[in-house]
Amino acid sequence: MPVTIKEVSKKGELRDFIFLPEKIHKNHKNWIPPLYIDERDFYNPKKNRSFSNCDSALALAYRDKEVVGRIMGIISHKYNEVHQTKTARFFNIECYDDPEVASALIKFIEDWAAGMGMTKLVGPLGFSDKDPQGMLIEGFDQPIVIATNCNYEYMVRLLENNGFSKEVDLVVYKTAIPEKIPPIYEEIKNRTLQRNNIHLVEFTTKKALRPYIKPVFRLINETYKNIYGFSEIEAGEMDYLAGRYMPVINPRYVKIVTSGEGELVAFVLAIPDIAEGIRLAKGRLFPTGLIKIIMTSRKTRMLVTLLGAVKDEYRNSGIDALMGVRILQEAQAQGMEIIDSHLILEHNVKTRAEFERIGGKVYKRYRIFQKDLAQPKPAVNHYQ
Repeated sequence: MPVTIKEVSKKGELRDFIFLPEKIHKNHKNWIPPLYIDERDFYNPKKNRSFSNCDSALALAYRDKEVVGRIMGIISHKYNEVHQTKTARFFNIECYDDPEVASALIKFIEDWAAGMGMTKLVGPLGFSDKDPQGMLIEGFDQPIVIATNCNYEYMVRLLENNGFSKEVDLVVYKTAIPEKIPPIYEEIKNRTLQRNNIHLVEFTTKKALRPYIKPVFRLINETYKNIYGFSEIEAGEMDYLAGRYMPVINPRYVKIVTSGEGELVAFVLAIPDIAEGIRLAKGRLFPTGLIKIIMTSRKTRMLVTLLGAVKDEYRNSGIDALMGVRILQEAQAQGMEIIDSHLILEHNVKTRAEFERIGGKVYKRYRIFQKDLAQPKPAVNHYQ
């Protein structure tokens, strides 16, 4: 049967879009489903304020009446304006190992993007670099953690066969947590606190953490502005992202540094790996999914670092080592054994060096692909 593409316009089609990966990855041992309550909010413009700053399109591929593929297109006007580019993004592409379906999905987004005046298509990339990004190209046998993509190897081939090539790679480090923190780090930590007139703020409750949420997002806006794929987070988006991630945050793994005047100048955020709990819950919190996620988060021995930032004028002052030591000490106290670095841009030499200094090794690699778009030809008036 021929492949047909239909843009999502009804609730039932959106449901098909959200749950299709569950069918495609039915026998994929490493695949982790999303939390579906969160997934529904992500595609709801009333809750996900990122839609208000972007053009977007969702499409499904059909053979006869069976849904066999999906793709999302995004144009971030804020990002394009800041970076003086005309780039569209593809996101959440899923299909079976079917070249015809993959080509039809990609052509739909290419035509949509070119019709909107875009000259380049990149992805997988969502509204911001805070969404899962990149396609797995190395480490297919390794566990997947929260907020990262999982794909079959054939998806890389299908993209490359449709003319896509490397835009940028992201690496993930695995680091064994040392039984004893090297003395040099303890010295750096103490020296940093003494010399810089700063304060380390730590937490045991989410209530105590909440007043710092928006200052953290404002620091992200300030320090991430030149990072690939990042778009400034607006006030409404801050509320959405906070609501999205607060349920999985353990406040003990949030470290914040303030200046002597009380200004937030640095932070780091890590979470216990909850991927296995989400797998056991099949992405559903009820009736027993939430309990499974909580129980596995208490048993996990892997910590995942998600975010961190240091204000420009405080860089190279030892603050990153200060926060790193406290995260390691907290991890030791909780019986953690491994740290997953989450995604690090390949050219982020400083952050990569920090993980390599404590013995970290790259064990997964993701790629954001790119393709130049052919622009639609103007109509010819044969009656002139």
